[in-house]
Parts: sequence; structure tokens; C-alpha cells
Amino acid sequence: MPMGNYLFTSESVSEGHPDKVSDRISDAVVDAYLTADPMSRVACETLCTTNRIVLAGEVRGPDSVTHEQIEEMARHCVKEIGYEQDGFHWKNAEVNIYLHRQSADIAMGVDSSGNKDEGAGDQGIMFGYACTETDVLMPAPIHYSHAILKSLAEARHSGAEPGLGPDSKSQVTLQYENDRPVCATSVVVSTQHHEDLTQEQIREIVRPHVVNVLPDGWMCPEEEFYVNPTGRFVIGGPDGDCGLTGRKIIVDTYGGSSPHGGGAFSGKDPSKVDRSAAYAARYVAKNVVAAGLADKCVLQVSYAIGVAKPLSVYVNTMGTGKVDEAKLSEVIQQIVNLSPRGIREHLKLNRPIYARTSAYGHFGRQPDSDGGFSWEKTDIADALKSAFS
Repeated sequence: MPMGNYLFTSESVSEGHPDKVSDRISDAVVDAYLTADPMSRVACETLCTTNRIVLAGEVRGPDSVTHEQIEEMARHCVKEIGYEQDGFHWKNAEVNIYLHRQSADIAMGVDSSGNKDEGAGDQGIMFGYACTETDVLMPAPIHYSHAILKSLAEARHSGAEPGLGPDSKSQVTLQYENDRPVCATSVVVSTQHHEDLTQEQIREIVRPHVVNVLPDGWMCPEEEFYVNPTGRFVIGGPDGDCGLTGRKIIVDTYGGSSPHGGGAFSGKDPSKVDRSAAYAARYVAKNVVAAGLADKCVLQVSYAIGVAKPLSVYVNTMGTGKVDEAKLSEVIQQIVNLSPRGIREHLKLNRPIYARTSAYGHFGRQPDSDGGFSWEKTDIADALKSAFS
């Protein structure tokens, strides 16, 4: 194919996917501690399998958040998702909690003291990305993959489609011409369902959710529309496959359209740059694109554990930039303090806003009135634009 003409695929998974059940529980624990004390430290991992939920990790926060509360929260998460099945039921699952105090050695490096600013919670690299393919400045394949599953989930929760189960996956392949998406060439949707429904019935339940999500005229050919290609998907969720926190990092971000630093988000408080710096990188990249300075923007930041300043801030506009990238990097750092403390304060991250991020992507969402998805605001676009006017 000529340069700029290609196929690109991204996938999404629903809130009922085993890994997403785990992410939801871990983020509910983060929210509980931040509600009790905004400066709490949490690193919570969750495993879900047949009628068993195991939480483990490190915390530093008030004793008012008890194991009994955490167990109740875990059950509530499973109930809200919709699991009341023999192999995984919010009421009957055994819940084991192994959360202990945060390492004093880690705390010493991260905490501010004397003339020392708050350091990064770990070393690592984080990426942010934005592009003009959709109105939310996200890559189109992951945007539509999320939207299909969100539409199915809303129909299930409302009772409009009672035959659907919580566990589902989608995959959208788009045709690009001159580096712009123009149509879908294939769509795959696998969804858990009631045992009385046939594959053809499920196909027709799913069809309108795909057609309504994709732009007009973008629906793939009929022979490339795959629904439950194995033929049956009754056993699902943690009863069908073990779930773990942090295993869907590409689903959580850009669907493979951008590099990824490798760190997961869920279960981590905002002192962990795996989470907060990835949010900040998306925030900056989105504002660069919103300001009209580029059609695509990748931002990389890097950190050392215990060190406040980022070690590097790299900007790549992928040949679409309208300004000098080296100067753009300097301007970004003048406008946004990319230290761990600076990020937390600028985006106001020390709030219980994380359980809602655990499914359908951390990016491309609408900012909430209570501060959720604050990294999706474009409130520094004018400042960026002014720096180059």
C-alpha cells in the first residue's frame, strides 16, 4: 500500500472482563483511602477467579479504612458490574485481603522533607498521545471499540437486553487513506450471553450497537462482521478466566496507536507516576493538538524514584507539527510543572475519582464536575498557542 494507506486495529474489553473486574476493585480501594485521607498511599493488586477475590499490596492511610469495609466494597463492585452467576457471585465469592503497610524505604524516597520536594514513586517512562481522528482527540479504532462495549453495557444495565452477560470484548479494524480513517474493514464482538440465545440472535442484538457507534457508511462488509466467532459464550468473567489488575494497559490507553511506558494505572494512588505522569502526558499532548500546534502529538516523560524533577520531556509531533518541537518542549515545562507534586496539584488528583476510570479507557472521556478525568481538559491550549503567536 502507498504510505499513509493501511489497516489498523484496536481492541477493548468491558467492565465485566476478568481483568477489568480486578481493576475496578483495586481502584475502589484507592478511592476509599483517598476519601478518608487525600494523602493516602495505595498500591493494591486484585486477583479474581471462580468465586474467589484476593487483594494484596501496600497502603499507608487511616485505620478507619478496615478490611471489613474493603471486603464490602469488593462485593459492591462485583454487584454493580452485574455478576450473580453460580461461578462468580457478589454475595457468595470468598474475599481474602492481604494489604500491609507501605515500605518505609519507599516512603523515605517519595515523601517531601526539609528542602526536598516530593519524589517520584518509582522510576519509569510514561507516554501521552493525542490526534485529530475523533472529536475527543483519540485514535479512532480504540475510541469506537470502547463505544461499542459501552453501548452494550448500557443496554444490559437498563434491562433493554437482559440476555447479555457482563463479559465482552470488541475489536475494530479501520482502513486509513492518506493517514485518515475512512471506514471499518472488520469488526469483532464477543459477548457473554444467556444459554438460551443462539449465535444468530446475539449477532442481531449486537449489530445496531456497532452500526450506531460507527460514523455513517463505515460499517464493515457483512462477511467481516464477527460476533461470538466460537459460537457460544455462556461461561465468562472470572469463572471462565482468571483476572488480574493491570493486564489491559493498551486497552486503557491508545489501543496501540502510541508507545506505552509499560506501567499500569489501576490500584495506584497519584503519587505513583505510572498513573499521574501518564495522565499529565495525555493532558499536555491533548492541549498541544487542541491548540492547533500539531495534528498528532506524542509526549514522553521519565522519572527516577525519589527525584522530583522529570529526567526528560520528549515531544514528537510525527511530522504534523506547526512549531519547533524543541521549543514546544520548553514551553510545556514552563506552563505545566511536571514534578509528581506539580502534576497532582495541577490536575487535582488527590480525590476519589478512580473507580470510574477502570473500564472503557482512561482517556477520551468527558471531564466530570467533581474533578474526574481532569486530564481531559483543554484549559492550557490558549497558553500554548500564545507562546508561539
